[in-house]
Amino acid sequence: SKGAATYKIEETDQEHVGTSIRLTLREDDEDQEEDYSKYLQTHTIESLVKKYSDYIRHPITMDVTEEDKDGKKKTTKKTLNSMIPVWKKQKREIKDGELDDFYQQQFNDFEPPLLTIHTHVEGLLTYTSLLFIPKKPAFDFYSEKFEKGLRLYSRGVFIMDKNKDLVPDHFRFIRGLVDSADLSLNISREMLQHDRQLKKIATHLEKKVISELTKMLESDRKRYIEFHDAYGTTLKYGIYDRFGAEKEKLQDLIMFKTSRRDEPVTLKEYVDAMPDAQKAIYYATGKTKAHILDSPQMDVFKERDIDVLLFTEDIDEFMAQIMHDYDKVPFKSVRQGESDIADEAEKENVKQREKTHAKLLKALKKALSDDVKDVRLSKRLKDSAVCLISGEGVSLEMEKILKAVPNPSAPKAERILEINPDHALFTALESVHEKQPKKIKDYAKTLYLQALLLEGQPIDDPAEFSRLITELMVESSKVSS
Repeated sequence: SKGAATYKIEETDQEHVGTSIRLTLREDDEDQEEDYSKYLQTHTIESLVKKYSDYIRHPITMDVTEEDKDGKKKTTKKTLNSMIPVWKKQKREIKDGELDDFYQQQFNDFEPPLLTIHTHVEGLLTYTSLLFIPKKPAFDFYSEKFEKGLRLYSRGVFIMDKNKDLVPDHFRFIRGLVDSADLSLNISREMLQHDRQLKKIATHLEKKVISELTKMLESDRKRYIEFHDAYGTTLKYGIYDRFGAEKEKLQDLIMFKTSRRDEPVTLKEYVDAMPDAQKAIYYATGKTKAHILDSPQMDVFKERDIDVLLFTEDIDEFMAQIMHDYDKVPFKSVRQGESDIADEAEKENVKQREKTHAKLLKALKKALSDDVKDVRLSKRLKDSAVCLISGEGVSLEMEKILKAVPNPSAPKAERILEINPDHALFTALESVHEKQPKKIKDYAKTLYLQALLLEGQPIDDPAEFSRLITELMVESSKVSS
């Protein structure tokens, strides 16, 4: 055969039974920069055999001729392949550290894996898998260059380096391989994408990974927290993706720190610890725990010792919106909508005071008509004077994240200014409204800008805020003197 569609068969004299295949390489072409002779180099042949046929059960040998110190040539047979892959061994035959060594050599990691999952399945579906969860994400894990996928073998013969269909995006950090005798050696990449056996294997692998992670969470919490610190964000994106299609699979694997505890808890643990009177999973957004605890909206939760989940990643609140609830308990932001913490007596008290101070509240709302939807007395503030919350839908934190990507049609949060009726500042506002009604606009604007700062929101006109503060300080100084 000359590499075309036809071939011929002839009788030949041969000493041994078997098949000999001889390849004739083209001459190197310098003009086309084609270097064919590299395939005659020993290390090139070794690497090709190692990559594609390392685990074929029959030895692949090569005659290697070397000169000794006296200049005499000596030919020896060198076996190039391992023949028995580590994943084909019985678990009792695998030595301590052998799988870790295999992982580090094959996947170029300086550290052993955080978790190894070695599975052999026989029956309607037959395959062996060896999966690894690295201790740390790959250096390019969060870049567009990162490619997920598992190595694919059929009877020990390498087929593909990174088969993306074997692992879902929420487990894209997993490295490893699958060896299945059910796959044809001649299968193409296009056929693989539609192969039913491959899809069944992928489903089995996903269930196995979830099972092993759940087991780790229950029996080795310290190691699970290490895993979650490395890959929890990826799991949360998995819940958010495709409008929560994977919610049921992943919701028991995610964890959050809380206002009362430093060690993270699962959603189940949070719900199980809720007092009977609590009807929602409360969460607060912010960059750090200290920042969240200092926010005015946390006043009532700290006073009543109610635990609050800390959402410190951008994805957290978007994920909660998609989930809507956990075990039929809804998520509720401490910075959004009406507070449901107050008892009936407190609610009635605030309602009566809003009637009493209706003119002041109307004046404040009019002064801030371009900035907020409403101004009202707060049921959630205890020590703080003022806070800014959002209505239902997009929260202030979500708006800030959406603004980071230029989009003129990005939704905006409804702003509501809440004032603490028991704070001395509210008494001062009453006095200003009664004695200097024209000044109420400046006071209202100052309160609003102060509330924005407390929320970590940008101020459009810092110069205006500086002017208002300066004028109020000067005026206060005159009153004092």
